[in-house]
Amino acid sequence: MTYIALEEAFIIPELAARLPRTPPLIRVSDRYAEQWGRRLGDIEEHRLPDMDAHGIDIQVLSLSVPGIQADIDAPTAVETARFANDFLARTIARHPTRFRGFAALPLQDPAAAAAELERCARQLGFRGALVNDHTRGRYLDDPAYDELWSALEELQVPLYLHPGSLPYDDWHVMRGRPEMYGASWSWQAETGGHAMRLIYAGVFDRHPTATLILGHLGEFLPFQRSRIDSRYRTLRVEAPLQRMPSQYIGSNILITTSGVLAPEAVQAAVLTVGADAVMFAVDYPYEETAEAVASIEKADLPPRTKEKIAHLNARRVLGI
Repeated sequence: MTYIALEEAFIIPELAARLPRTPPLIRVSDRYAEQWGRRLGDIEEHRLPDMDAHGIDIQVLSLSVPGIQADIDAPTAVETARFANDFLARTIARHPTRFRGFAALPLQDPAAAAAELERCARQLGFRGALVNDHTRGRYLDDPAYDELWSALEELQVPLYLHPGSLPYDDWHVMRGRPEMYGASWSWQAETGGHAMRLIYAGVFDRHPTATLILGHLGEFLPFQRSRIDSRYRTLRVEAPLQRMPSQYIGSNILITTSGVLAPEAVQAAVLTVGADAVMFAVDYPYEETAEAVASIEKADLPPRTKEKIAHLNARRVLGI
């Protein structure tokens, strides 16, 4: 079985000089920091051999956190996004059968973000975009982003909503517990909350063909679908949704397996959102490719369902 992996990070060493210095918020051990540092900026020495060893046909590359959203100045963000996307396009051109790309977008300027998405999709052949949660506290349900959602619909490409934006407020539940920040807990809650904002704001009612992708088996949301609906029925809302909230999960909102390397969790995700809504991802280099592949191979699922997760759904959604 071959695999297309959708959430695979890279860095551009030269980009560091263009972005503001940010404090390290995740306390990673020296061993892992060194390992990730070697692999993030690499293509030929580590990444391709790792793909070959585990049957990864294609990686869809995206700029690692915090990416363009670390910029404060909008004009600088626009220039930096173009620089990063052109770099990625040249990387893909060296190995056109092995890599595809998600664009980095300067969300500090919504109109420029829509224009950059169109350039990347039409001229560079990118398969969508990946952004890191909010942009300095501004979420994608802001009406200023309607132009971006319209562009996603017109271009028929997805937006991958990834965690990792720099915190813009003080979440008291994590105070004094740095272990909770990041992929261990807070990123899933924050990004899942962002997706719920989009649902409740009616983004997918206004843009019914738009596709959002959530990693990490949907950032907690698939396993809360029944409760989300039961509580929604009790609420007094100003603008009722056209569907129950859970119905946007699995239709407009698709999920990947990135970073959740348990076969039983993959099985549960298929049961909750459907076999057509789950796609494979590793979260390379932060997770191990062998474990990601094993989470599909060992899952108690029909062979056709495993094929859908491994690559068929990605080919359909990304047009590969």
